[in-house]
Amino acid sequence: MKRFIAVLLVGLWAGLALAQALPKPGPKDLCPICGMLVSKYPHWVATIVYKDGHAHHFDGAKDMFKFWFDPPKYAAGHSREQMTRIAVTDYYNLQPIDAKTALYVIGSDVLGPMGHEFVPLASMADAEDFMKEHKGKRILRFDQVTKDLPVKLDDGKF
Repeated sequence: MKRFIAVLLVGLWAGLALAQALPKPGPKDLCPICGMLVSKYPHWVATIVYKDGHAHHFDGAKDMFKFWFDPPKYAAGHSREQMTRIAVTDYYNLQPIDAKTALYVIGSDVLGPMGHEFVPLASMADAEDFMKEHKGKRILRFDQVTKDLPVKLDDGKF
């Protein structure tokens, strides 16, 4: 029991540390991919933070992935090497989680601000539950997302 509590506390501390250090989108921050006001969709926010403290906010993981695969296309002078943190909003607890450790469900009946979306989840158990509840088609890790997949999601292809 003590081990469970210790693990739980470490997890909560890590989540709070990520949330505290992560800048939130302001009322005028636009997604660099689609131009939508990001703050209107707080349950879908994804954020990339750079070494200099600058942050790009996205209205969902799908647009964050589009940016990830070609930063200079959307923001001149930016590159992956300058990125220090990438976070997405967990679907269930609505808190930021590390985008590289998150799991993503695609093909579900849950749509984001721009339609079909990568739905971020913190654990495999959550991803499997979400798949069952929302008719998801696939669970992906960050490194399984290919450059063409975000565009395919735009077209409803999973």
